Amino acid sequence: MKEKDVLILAIESSCDETAAAVVRNGREVLSNVIASQIALHTQFGGVVPEIASRKHIEQINQVIAGALCEADVTLSDITAIGVTYGPGLVGALLVGVAEAKAIAYAAKKPLIGVHHIEGHVAANFITSYPGKLSSSGILTSVRPELEPPFVCLIVSGGHTHLVIVKDYGEFEIIGRTRDDAAGEAFDKVARAVGLGYPGGPKVDRAAREGDPHAIEFPRAKVEGAPYDFSFSGLKSAVLNYINRAKMTGETIDVPDLAASFQNAVVEALVSRAILAAGEYGYDKLAIAGGVASNSALRAAMAKACEENHFQFYYPEPVLCTDNAAMIGAAAYFEYQKGARHGWDLNAVPNLKLGER
Repeated sequence: MKEKDVLILAIESSCDETAAAVVRNGREVLSNVIASQIALHTQFGGVVPEIASRKHIEQINQVIAGALCEADVTLSDITAIGVTYGPGLVGALLVGVAEAKAIAYAAKKPLIGVHHIEGHVAANFITSYPGKLSSSGILTSVRPELEPPFVCLIVSGGHTHLVIVKDYGEFEIIGRTRDDAAGEAFDKVARAVGLGYPGGPKVDRAAREGDPHAIEFPRAKVEGAPYDFSFSGLKSAVLNYINRAKMTGETIDVPDLAASFQNAVVEALVSRAILAAGEYGYDKLAIAGGVASNSALRAAMAKACEENHFQFYYPEPVLCTDNAAMIGAAAYFEYQKGARHGWDLNAVPNLKLGER
């Protein structure tokens, strides 16, 4: 450990993952522990906020202890504490914020509140991962380190944004969904067709066995806003297709439906991201958020970037879904800019991107 190294102990509890990580200098993950609640919430078809909050309380101390142990550090080695304080489920956020404040106060460490979506973007700054070893045993990156400015497509269950990352923690939103987020559409379609929760990964798996051109679903465009998205019409078209099939006794080919729906979403996401990068004059394009782990989106974006001579950046799949390593990366760059929060830091469930 070098004396100048900055170690962030990061905590994430915005939804249904209790997570803690230790990140060195914003780029290197020393540990990334995630306690998932998926099995618990699957029986309800989605996240139950009160159950999520209670489970965070049960797990958070063990998860943090595990992160410190895996990183082979103690609290005295930690430079600062980073924590997600919004957006998210208010009860879930409060568990992480209260824990982070208690640790920071007791250990006399700086406290840094992190915007959850900024964390997703910052996952692209992480260049080395446990287990990614070269032949010489050194942690290595498969791509050059990403630095601003660049265009980023943020796609999750609650957000679909197209942004210019002007600097670390500095964003300009140039496009957004006008209705459903892409991840929300995945969940609703998965539920309607009987795939269950969580919808995104299950649609992705089913789609691999289907024909993406079997059913022509609509691609909505927002007049006068070329970078905006709309998925409500697509979702309704899929639900109408399912209802018509049930009424007429027609058998639904689930893989074909999943592949056709996914293809429509991916086309909308990729076309707007490529258009924005080209028209704004950027040659670096990144994706972030839970839907960024979708195999069809990653493949289509990689192909489009190659054709347009853009550098394409994407996090490892484990860093796309909610995790604390991404929060640690974002917290590091906030720390370097002098950001510090007081003991009055509170959960902000509807925190907008770019707000402090």
